Formats: sequence, C-alpha cells, structure tokens
Amino acid sequence: MLTLNSSRLANLQIPLGTSWLLADCMEARGKQDLWIRQKPETLSALREQAIIQSAESSNRIEGVIIEASRLRPVVLGKSRPKDRPEEELAGYRRAMNWVFTRKANYAVTPQSIRKLHALAQGGASGDAGQWKQCNNEIIEILPSGDSRIRFIPATAKEAPGLITRLCTRYQQMHHDTQVPPLLSAATFIFDFLCIHPFRDGNGRVSRLLTTLLLQSQGFEVARYVSLERLVEENRDDYYRVLGACSHGWQQGRNEILPWWNFFLSMVRSGYGEFERRVEQAASKSAKSELIRHTILDQDTSFTLADISVQHPGVSEHLIRKVLQQLRKEGKISLSGHGRSAMWSTTLPMP
Repeated sequence: MLTLNSSRLANLQIPLGTSWLLADCMEARGKQDLWIRQKPETLSALREQAIIQSAESSNRIEGVIIEASRLRPVVLGKSRPKDRPEEELAGYRRAMNWVFTRKANYAVTPQSIRKLHALAQGGASGDAGQWKQCNNEIIEILPSGDSRIRFIPATAKEAPGLITRLCTRYQQMHHDTQVPPLLSAATFIFDFLCIHPFRDGNGRVSRLLTTLLLQSQGFEVARYVSLERLVEENRDDYYRVLGACSHGWQQGRNEILPWWNFFLSMVRSGYGEFERRVEQAASKSAKSELIRHTILDQDTSFTLADISVQHPGVSEHLIRKVLQQLRKEGKISLSGHGRSAMWSTTLPMP
C-alpha cells in the first residue's frame, strides 16, 4: 500500500526531466548559504512575510479565511484570535515556529505528526492531535455544484499503523543511496496525504511536514519563501497530480513520478523566488548607498529632481526615502515644500 518502499522506488527509472529538477534543487541548496549571508534586516523581512503568507495560504486552501485587516496581527501574535478561523491561523504560526526550532536531521515520528496537528488546529477542535476515529472520504466539488468521491483513504483502524510504518521506512531510507533523500521526502508527503490520518487538517499538516522534512535535509527555503503560497497558486495542478497519482494506491499500483515533478517544481520555484528577492534587496541597498553619496557630495543647494536627473534609473520614492533618512541623521536640511523644496548639506566640505 505505501509508495515509500525502497525496492519499488529504486527500480523506478528517473526521467531526464525529473533528474534536472532534482539537480536544480540540489544546486540551490548549495547556494543558499550565500543568499542567507545577507543583511539581517533583509532576511528578517523575508521571514516575516513568508510566515504570514504560509499561514494564510495553507488555511485558505482548506477554506479558512479571515479579514485582511486581521491577518497580520493574528498571525504575528499581536492580537488575540476571536473565532475559530483566527485560532487556526494562529495555530499554524505556532506549528511553524515549532518546526523551525527542530534541529537538523530531525527524525519525524507519529508523535511529532500528532503534535503538528494539535498545534495547527489551534485548539479549536476536540480531536486536535488525535488520529481519526471514523473512516473518511475525500470529496471533490464539481463546477456544476455536484460532488463526487475523489479518493478513499486508509481506514481509521489502518491509519495509525500505516503512519508508524511510514515514519520507520523514511528513517531507514534516509541513508539509502539508491533513492535520493529529496524524493523520499516527496513520497513521504504523498503517502501521508493518501493515509489521511486525521478527521480534518490533513492538508495543513502535510505542508508543515514538507517544511520539516526539507529542513531536516538542509533545505532552508521555507524560512524565507512561502511554499504554501506556491501550492495555492498552483492548486489546480496540485489536486490534478495528487488525484492521478493516488489512483491504485491501495493496491500499490499507483504512479509517483508526476508527484515527484510537482514537489520538486515547488521547491525549485521557492529557491528561484528566494534568490530574486535577495538580489532585489541587494540592488536596492546598493542604489541607496549610491544616492546617499551623491547627496552628501552636493556643494550647493539642490532639489529632489536634481538628484533624479543624475540617477535616471532610480525611483523618486527611493531618493525621497534616502533624503528623509539623511535629514533624520542631521546631515542635510530642508527649505520649502513640494517638488521645489531645496535641500542642502549641513556638514562642512572636506
């Protein structure tokens, strides 16, 4: 039943496209330390944004939505949740914090999976952290408004044992050179979704487990970019691939390659976005320093437009921001208002 089977996976011939995706992810992991060695304020802003987006997207995929004005304060813990949806968003944040404090090579266990579920549910349900007690079905709502059974997961009786076996196999395969660890992690997540061990919240836990398993292998991308948001943006592909690959899972005759490709694509996309954001921040920082030097080099009064003419590739917004910062530091002074306002340096020329 479980797809995470070393002999089965080792006998699969990995297509060239999948190999390229895997190589791209491994290359990105090799470069991430360089990106992480950026200015602390840049990484801090990326982490905060990723946390907010992850909590919002992972819950929105499950149909849990809160007011836009409440999102940031609830997720960042600056406001107490006032209803169940807000409890679940706050719970997801706590679950992410727990994941991010795990050490490298953390061994996922049935107990840790139940812990993630309890946290992610936000204490809003009586069975938070408890395996399902009744059999469940995955229902798909069709465009017509009708519904159909898309998949029948493992039974309530089977689920705890299957989760235990899944965790054991993953740890055994962690040192298996025949199956790349990243593909083992992808398969773990797939099998977890097919087992569907909780009454509710399985999708949220699967995304938290994705971050946990990636982190345990040294992939830090989820700290800085929301993989949950990438999944939400590709929701149709996510459900299509999951549905196709789950067909025949109970009999051990299902496909896994399309799921591998989807999983790896999300990781690669996350790293691509991480790199772009770091480069943009570095570029903005470099431009700010350039504008700063230009302003302080002025030996006569000047306007914002004068600086803009010297640097046509820099936005007026950034120039204005640097001017205000230098004024706050007492290095320049302002006379007048609006675009005709005159600035002058307050430091003596060398």
